[in-house]
Amino acid sequence: MNQTSEALLTDLYQLNMLEAYLREGESGVAVFEFFVRRLPAERGFLVAAGLDQCLSFLETLRYGREEIEWLASTGRFTDRLLRYLSEFRFTGDVHAIPEGTVVFESEPLLRVTAPLPQAQLVESRVINLMQFQTLIASKAARVVLAASGKLLVDFGFRRAHGGEAGLLAARAAYIAGFAGTATVEAERQFGIPTFGTMAHSFIEAHDDESTAFELFAEARPDNLTLLLDTYDTEAAARKVVALAPRLQQRGITIRSVRLDSGDLATLASRVRRILNEGGLSQVGIFVSGGLDEAAVSALVTAGAPIDGFGIGTSLTTSSDAPSLDCAYKLQEYRGLPRRKRSANKGTWPGPKQVWRRAGEDGRISGDTVALADGAEPGVPLLVQVMDAEKRSAPPPTLADSRKLAQRELEQLPDYLRQLGVERRYPVTIAPSLERLAAETDLRILRTEEASSRRP
Repeated sequence: MNQTSEALLTDLYQLNMLEAYLREGESGVAVFEFFVRRLPAERGFLVAAGLDQCLSFLETLRYGREEIEWLASTGRFTDRLLRYLSEFRFTGDVHAIPEGTVVFESEPLLRVTAPLPQAQLVESRVINLMQFQTLIASKAARVVLAASGKLLVDFGFRRAHGGEAGLLAARAAYIAGFAGTATVEAERQFGIPTFGTMAHSFIEAHDDESTAFELFAEARPDNLTLLLDTYDTEAAARKVVALAPRLQQRGITIRSVRLDSGDLATLASRVRRILNEGGLSQVGIFVSGGLDEAAVSALVTAGAPIDGFGIGTSLTTSSDAPSLDCAYKLQEYRGLPRRKRSANKGTWPGPKQVWRRAGEDGRISGDTVALADGAEPGVPLLVQVMDAEKRSAPPPTLADSRKLAQRELEQLPDYLRQLGVERRYPVTIAPSLERLAAETDLRILRTEEASSRRP
């Protein structure tokens, strides 16, 4: 299998449009914005993520010899386009809402200002990177709220839709408040803490469960967690109680046990009792197996004696809402506002800013989407992150983005902290933006009428 080229992670229609733009000499300054049109049915908010990867893509996007030769071999493209791509550098500006910020529909998460061919070419990958991590961070935030402070670990790599998806899902979940991941590459690449226990196959590979526990403990004594539900969960808990003193004599402490199936609330209660009666009250109980935010909420609400949760498939696939209705659209070209008027897909013209208000209690109370050169009550969310092809400042650390997300979730009003959507957060379109939309429509209408009268 050939190595993937990030430069060619795009749609053919981007290259088709570049051919036309270059042929027509259309290279004026354009403004594009990435935003979410509508929130998924079960989402009251989103958590912005993916910006760091997006900026890295813009900084490093190059078409090397192999890409140019392959494009030439297809016979689809002119020498003019191939020369343009061979010399390509992104030279634009980028404004964005910082990773970890709570965001809502109709709000630009990112604004690209660049020559039209450049801003157009990067569309597909920008959407790909911003949409996915925002989707997963938003799912993870719901689990964080449901868990009420209990340990959360990403277990979802094996069910993710590809390696990059699993890796970036671990990053997005960590921003949203997960303690770590089972994905080893996420620790190497991002410094995210990794967690690992054992699989049922390790138990099955030995004829005796107690022997399997003991051998694993000797091989991996640090942060030792033993998996109980391969055969009889309660019997396995008793084996752990019997084994613990022998291990303690060798300086090995059992940190926790894991349950991966069955009625987790009932089993956790029974295992907790067995452990406590055996003098192992300090041993935690960690559970996994098909969990999502609703299951976590139910277990927490029921008071199940569970100390942590491993969340897999539902997290890395965002299984109840597997995509966002998002777009990257032209808002201005050559100084003139532009907008799409399609039914249910209309856009607001011009470069924009989002202003956020807070109530007396410190919780967020409403946002206003307005023109970037205007001012509204509140705090502006979009900041410049890239200036003439380079980052405006060193990127925030992952820990900084994680702390920001924590503060943002703490500032949510109570009705947004619930899993069910009680009511929508108010996002207002500024009157000046509405007027600009009407003026843009009138300008386009008059231009079309004038064009239709030409012989």
